[in-house]
Amino acid sequence: MRSTRRLVLAVPAAALALALAACAGNPAEPGVSPGGPSSSSSTGAAFTPVTLDNCGTEVTVDTPPERVVAIKSTSIETMLALGLQDRLVGTAFADGPVPDEWADAYDAVPVLSDKVPGQEALLEVQPDFVYAGWESNFSDDGAGERSALQGLGIGTYVSPAACKEQGYMPDPLTFDGLFDEQREIASVFGVTDRAEDLIAQEQELLDSVTPPAEETTALWYSSGTDTPYVGAGIGAPQMMLDAAGLTNIFADVHDTWTSAGWEQVVAADPDVIVLVDATWNTAASKIELLESNPATSQLTAVREHRYLTLPFPAAEAGVRNAQAVVSLSEQLADLEG
Repeated sequence: MRSTRRLVLAVPAAALALALAACAGNPAEPGVSPGGPSSSSSTGAAFTPVTLDNCGTEVTVDTPPERVVAIKSTSIETMLALGLQDRLVGTAFADGPVPDEWADAYDAVPVLSDKVPGQEALLEVQPDFVYAGWESNFSDDGAGERSALQGLGIGTYVSPAACKEQGYMPDPLTFDGLFDEQREIASVFGVTDRAEDLIAQEQELLDSVTPPAEETTALWYSSGTDTPYVGAGIGAPQMMLDAAGLTNIFADVHDTWTSAGWEQVVAADPDVIVLVDATWNTAASKIELLESNPATSQLTAVREHRYLTLPFPAAEAGVRNAQAVVSLSEQLADLEG
């Protein structure tokens, strides 16, 4: 991953004031999880102004954001894992339920949209910062272009794991790179100690994993019917398969995810199939497809029901990935047992 450069960017406070004045209604109250570790005073106590080169966009934060909108499960859950629920004034585009440990904090924050919020919905909650899981969340027909939001005094940040610009796209994505994102977003709020605690917990989970005794090949099946969309060689699926000691049958494809042909899958005959369980394309529906298709029904993993499943939010780069690796390892051990 490209190293962070220090750049200077002025944020026009007057523009922010004008934008907020134009928004109708009263400011939304931040969601607060009772007993949560975060508070306005605690986040500002250790804060140092920070300037980041984020997916090619220069971002300077002079004071910790107070009113944050998080778009996509990966960004929402990173905020919750860092105890920053009191800074959230809205969430959007969640890919599935959050883990139970964060459910109360998540439920206390307004949901702006099931998809990417429009600019009007975004501005209504008067954010001073937007944290997005994908670069595409920032567009004219979405939450707004990053430059336009910045012109209104609204800071933006995209998960570096999702950067697509040349020189910024992780190649490959690693857990160290993922941990760097957690450190960066924590630095924006002055809670770097929380990031280190979180990373230590994740590393402990990864260190607990025992790889299979023999080479075990795997297909990471994300979505698709006629043409499967699968985990390729440089993204989150590859990172997690590597950590679990599994051999990705599409590791030689230089991309994060890729479209494949069923004939390629049949030729590879993977030992196990990782099924991404999404509300719009469930693991059960994938199993039904695999077992009803004359070609794929003869795969060893299908005949022997050697399936491993992960919820969609855990399948993209985020704070759930270390636990996902443990889950894959445990599920594989159960199959072998």
